[in-house]
Amino acid sequence: MSRPVKTLGKIVRGKSDANIAFDDLRGVLRHLGFDERVKGSHHIFTRDDVAEIINLQPRAGKAKPYQVAQVRAIVFQYGFADEPDDTPIDGPAPREDDDAGE
Repeated sequence: MSRPVKTLGKIVRGKSDANIAFDDLRGVLRHLGFDERVKGSHHIFTRDDVAEIINLQPRAGKAKPYQVAQVRAIVFQYGFADEPDDTPIDGPAPREDDDAGE
């Protein structure tokens, strides 16, 4: 199991928000298909099919607990993981185009 998948599992379980390494959280978001841009100490993540913009800043090499919670909420809201005990997946299933094949 890859490091981003293991870290995503920790995030989904929600029991170690204060102990997630900042670089591991960045790796999870990149693994889930988010684009990253950096402006100073701010790491800003976007994805075309996600309305929210995720703005992260490190604190002593760790992710801030409230930012881990924000990422967890987005993971569940957009179906990146369905249940806390499920094996994390790479992302939501592709959306079918309403006009496809008609």
